[in-house]
Amino acid sequence: MTNVGDICKALGQIAPVCLAAEWDNVGLLVGDRKSTLTHVMTCLTVTPETVAEAIGKQVGLIVTHHPFPFSPLKTVTTDTNIGTMLWQLAQAGISVYSAHTAFDSASEGINQQIAEILNLKDIKPLEPVDDVSSPVTDGLGVGRFGIVEFASLAELVNKIKSTFNIKTLHVVGDIERPLKKVGIACGSAGEFIRCASRQGCDVLITGEARFHTCLEARALGIAMILLGHYASERFALDNLAATLADQFSELTVWASTDEEDPLTLH
Repeated sequence: MTNVGDICKALGQIAPVCLAAEWDNVGLLVGDRKSTLTHVMTCLTVTPETVAEAIGKQVGLIVTHHPFPFSPLKTVTTDTNIGTMLWQLAQAGISVYSAHTAFDSASEGINQQIAEILNLKDIKPLEPVDDVSSPVTDGLGVGRFGIVEFASLAELVNKIKSTFNIKTLHVVGDIERPLKKVGIACGSAGEFIRCASRQGCDVLITGEARFHTCLEARALGIAMILLGHYASERFALDNLAATLADQFSELTVWASTDEEDPLTLH
């Protein structure tokens, strides 16, 4: 039977851990590699809702994008939200794996998927991985940029709205400005604005950015499109579930149906 270790190995091929940022916490974070599996669920974030869904549907492994836990813990008790969820998962025998920034940067990871969805040409990493000793990282790196087919920022914004089913977007810059190069960095990645500028990008697409980062972008003369953190990453967890389901046909694999964006527009 398929066990947690088998899925960990497959995920390590999809998103090699050597691609993860130094500060990140990736890999198997909770559980037993030898535990056998019948049900696997992907999600963007481990929350009380996704934990309840996993327990209710007899999941053996949660594949979450955001690490859980992320920071070291001195205690695991039900006095805190994180402690409560960890205790519930442990009692239910549910393991947790996170690929996070490794999946962001992978050859078929989130940033690459966004670039391909937008039909960018000559796609390259915004910041190439500097580990030349590993063939796994050859040609890979953080973020993506490429040549865009849309003539203006307005056209790109409309494409993103229709593709990601988003009604409104935060945009920095002249909506009618012409475009040639587009940079992509999913999640909370406004810090890559200077990197995108160095690569000659006219716009950086990311999930969210700080107010002063938006001001910096304007000063640098580069536009920004903020998809929202959830929208910029969650779709890829549906795709990851489909990939794992194809690879492990004996398992029931799905993306969480109870997870939702905590932010709503009114």
